[in-house]
Amino acid sequence: MDRQNRRSSLALLALGAIGVVYGDIGTSPLYTIQVIFDSGGVPLSPANVVGAVSAIFWALMLVVTIKYVFLVMRADNRGEGGIIALLAMTIASTSSQSIRKKLLLLGAAGAALFYGDTLLTPSISVLSAIEGIEVVTPDLKSYVIPVAVAILIGLFMLQKWGTGAVGKLFGPIIVVWFAVLGVTGFWHIAKNPEILSALNPLHACAFLADRGAGVFLAVGAVVLAITGVETLYADMGHFGRPAIRLAWLSLVFPCLSINYLGQGALLLQDPGAVKNPFYLSFPHSLLIPSVILATLATIIASQAVISGAYSMTRQAIQVGFLPRSKIVHTSASEAGQIYLPVINWILLAAVIGTTVGFGSSGALASAYGIAVTGTMLITTMLMFFVMRHLWKWTLATAATATACLALIDMLLLFSCSIKFINGGWFPVALSAVILTVMLTWRQGRQLLLQCIGEDDPGLEAFVQNLSSSSIPRVEGRTAVFLVANPKNAPQALMHNLKHNRVLHQLNLVVTVLFEDIPWVNEDERLSVRDIGHGFWQISLRYGFMDKPDVPKALANCRIPGAEIDPFTISYFVSRETIVPSTGGRIAKWREGLFQFLSGNAGSVVEYFNIPSNSVIELGSRVHI
Repeated sequence: MDRQNRRSSLALLALGAIGVVYGDIGTSPLYTIQVIFDSGGVPLSPANVVGAVSAIFWALMLVVTIKYVFLVMRADNRGEGGIIALLAMTIASTSSQSIRKKLLLLGAAGAALFYGDTLLTPSISVLSAIEGIEVVTPDLKSYVIPVAVAILIGLFMLQKWGTGAVGKLFGPIIVVWFAVLGVTGFWHIAKNPEILSALNPLHACAFLADRGAGVFLAVGAVVLAITGVETLYADMGHFGRPAIRLAWLSLVFPCLSINYLGQGALLLQDPGAVKNPFYLSFPHSLLIPSVILATLATIIASQAVISGAYSMTRQAIQVGFLPRSKIVHTSASEAGQIYLPVINWILLAAVIGTTVGFGSSGALASAYGIAVTGTMLITTMLMFFVMRHLWKWTLATAATATACLALIDMLLLFSCSIKFINGGWFPVALSAVILTVMLTWRQGRQLLLQCIGEDDPGLEAFVQNLSSSSIPRVEGRTAVFLVANPKNAPQALMHNLKHNRVLHQLNLVVTVLFEDIPWVNEDERLSVRDIGHGFWQISLRYGFMDKPDVPKALANCRIPGAEIDPFTISYFVSRETIVPSTGGRIAKWREGLFQFLSGNAGSVVEYFNIPSNSVIELGSRVHI
């Protein structure tokens, strides 16, 4: 029964993965072949048709299947994927501070590029969907932008129900989509089986070699077939590696390959179909249903990068690249299924701005590709450290594997970079802004903690000194000091002594820890250590599905010889205010940016469910 339940759970996760992870890459057949023989500058001939289809098939095989599904997805960080999770693993694999700094910069750049792609994918997916409706009803052209914006708003509003719920809603539609891709492709292959020769990689090599200087234009068009591949890795925490692999190998890859082969077979039989090989693959009577299904599929395609952005943001917060934000866990079985309200609405605003600003999927197509191929190259570079230091591959093996993957990635990146002037600059500029924010926050926090903690005494030594002082104590009152570092004396405690010259009868130094499990039993929640002289060190443990509630946890705390009355507790919270300064250790504009980010970070009081009328915030003005 347990094995049956596991299989059922895996099947459901695979269904969710199909709906969330594979929407982007699964809708590429709509335009890839057409673009190759249009803007790709490839003349239509039987040899080029076979060669182009062969290049697409082997791009799916080498980049998606071998690199990501079988290699990169092995590098999970406690079940999490994505470039930030990979970065954390690579940093842990080396002790060289110089290499660590370079890896941090590289990983941050990759994350920033992923965010750039996150804005483009929903825009181009939804726009291409609505523009497809024009084939049937051209009079709706003036309504494309308003309808696209309305759909985007609805899509982002769905996110609060969780990735799993969204995946279950979208999964069946995308399953039908892939089934239709496979059936139509098989139908045309049966009519012209000559196209099966495209499975021979020599045809792909010959096709690229014949392009000469135009090879970059052709490869830039082939890249469209694999856009969305990075989300397989980024979304791994939402559904798990087994489910994503099962979905790709059993349904997605076979159906995509068959459809591309089928479009090639159609072009061999009817070269006139090049004006729209996807829709002309259907009988005329099924054109309207195919447009409706394609519209639904392309709308769903944007879900992959939205889910990936949530995972990326949580990881960025954990490694110190972004300020704290509210994280809502939406599944008790999958730790990675999360929803970030603030990020959701920021993304929505940015995506709407991108949609309105570019105005059409054609304009966005020129900007597409640079961000995702740049992230792919950085992933390859980071994978070298995983292969070499964590998997213990020999230097020759790791270097050879990295060189082969990097060669493919660089070809893809350079091919997409040709479109830099025609819109490719947009994701690069956007990524540069995001990278600046991430590096500013990280450096600012490091300087802030250094300025605050460099002169702080140790907690136990500080308490020992207090024992010989004549500072009066308030009988029957309890003070709770929330700290991230339990070794040093809390800033709020020292400020309270400095300004109020008083101690509470009972003083609790509380640290909140989060575990990688959904729930922590109440009898395992607390650990208490007596420091002496009325001071106690308390650790509170929570799972990723638990709602951290410090007052509730402390109500169950038992202190020998003392009783904690919730109505006599005062919560002391330290708050640092960044003050602009001259001659600081970072540029003034970056100091101002850090000040803004720090002022808008999530509230600790709200996050831990502390009653606001029991909080005493003691802050300090810090120059960094």
